[in-house]
Amino acid sequence: MRRRVVSVTTIVLVWLMLVQPTSAMASPCWQPPVGGTVAVPFSAPACWYCAGHRGIEYAVASSTAVRAVAAGTVTYSGTISGVMYVVVRHGNGWKVTYGKLVSSDLRRGDRVVARSRVGQATGRMYFGLRIGGEYRDPTPYFGRPAGRPRLVPVDGSRHRSASLSVWRCRHLG
Repeated sequence: MRRRVVSVTTIVLVWLMLVQPTSAMASPCWQPPVGGTVAVPFSAPACWYCAGHRGIEYAVASSTAVRAVAAGTVTYSGTISGVMYVVVRHGNGWKVTYGKLVSSDLRRGDRVVARSRVGQATGRMYFGLRIGGEYRDPTPYFGRPAGRPRLVPVDGSRHRSASLSVWRCRHLG
């Protein structure tokens, strides 16, 4: 009987570890890597070699600073066909790609923290996400700043300073 209780307890504990998300597996709430508009949205390819757009592309001003969305370790930093890319692996195993960069001081093995500078963008900036080797649309993982609305006097009198915005994300259930 004691052996059966231990087995059931072990099974329950393993199930809880696999089903219940840990902080490393929880859905992130990222700030976008650049301030700009999405010029080319994600378009999943029909197969591994099929056409598609495996990330999103922002239209930005030249030399715009590109910021890390989360902490991680650089696994690649270099050029492919004359285009500079930096790939960062996060603690949960996800990999994000920052592309179409003019420059970056990061090298393989460097650690980055959230919002640290990854590089500078050209007039376009590519951002891709891979989870378990599969390309995913990164846009659901981006939040939006949310602050309390406030009234601003129209008679020219002094107004109160704005409260700090809080970063809010959509539920990714």
